Amino acid sequence: MAMQSTTKRSLSRRWEDYQPTKTMLVWACIAAIVATMVVGFSWGGWVTGGTSQAMAATAGDNARGELASAICVERFNAAPDKAAKLVEFKALSDGYTKRQFIEAGGWATMPGQTSPDRLGVQGCATALAA
Repeated sequence: MAMQSTTKRSLSRRWEDYQPTKTMLVWACIAAIVATMVVGFSWGGWVTGGTSQAMAATAGDNARGELASAICVERFNAAPDKAAKLVEFKALSDGYTKRQFIEAGGWATMPGQTSPDRLGVQGCATALAA
């Protein structure tokens, strides 16, 4: 009968002696891939193609609205009766009537368009109210 050694092997020695099976290696790789994807989509800022297209469309709409707003303010300021229109605009009480006033004035309708841009009208009303 061989006598068993009662001494404990060190962690580094046990690590050197460990020989994982192919199945264990495959599952470890799969777990690493899944963990990478979870971390990437949760905290890493990764997005799907559909999400990135929606974000790009929203950014485009916002940029178009900001541009339309700036043009609207410039047109309003270039009008010959600017002072009277500004007094009339500031006398309006709620945002809806202010937006209607800007739409009716035609300042928010961009060249080549038949109707004003909604975000442009909102931005113009906000800028003129300030």
